[in-house]
Amino acid sequence: MFLDTFVLLAADSADQGFLASLNGVLKLNLGDIIVTLSFFTILMLLLKKFAWGPLMGIMDQRAELIANEIESAEKSRAESQKILEEQRNLLNEARNNAQAIVENARKQGETQRAEIITAARSEVGRMKEEATLEIASEKDKAVAAVRGEFVSLSILAASKVLGKEISEEDNRALIEETIAKAGEGR
Repeated sequence: MFLDTFVLLAADSADQGFLASLNGVLKLNLGDIIVTLSFFTILMLLLKKFAWGPLMGIMDQRAELIANEIESAEKSRAESQKILEEQRNLLNEARNNAQAIVENARKQGETQRAEIITAARSEVGRMKEEATLEIASEKDKAVAAVRGEFVSLSILAASKVLGKEISEEDNRALIEETIAKAGEGR
């Protein structure tokens, strides 16, 4: 129905002014429209000053807070990345130190092994020398014991053969001479 009214007004507008015909049909009051528009404009200005300004201030504060939080998060991320890199470096350093300690222990073990082998060889050589000296000493003792036994047997045999007793000094000198001659004969 409203559309029909506009069509009729368009046809009448040729005769009179469009606004005058629109005012006549719709029965609008131009004064009411102007007052309504001025109140609307005043209301918009008041809203802009008292509501829109503080609302935009709150929105700006919120945007600034978000920007600060983003900046703080970026700083935290950069700091955590730095700490992570430091931890990786410390871990690599610890690994290198551990490898150096193991390598040092291995070298020290090889050195000790070589020292132990050298000490054992020298101990074996010393024991061989001692054994050789002891064998020579025991041989000399055995030879002296055999000589002493030989002297006693010789004296006994000589006294039986001669049938008389010779002095022990003469007998000993005779035996020593015989042993010396026997030793030269070897």
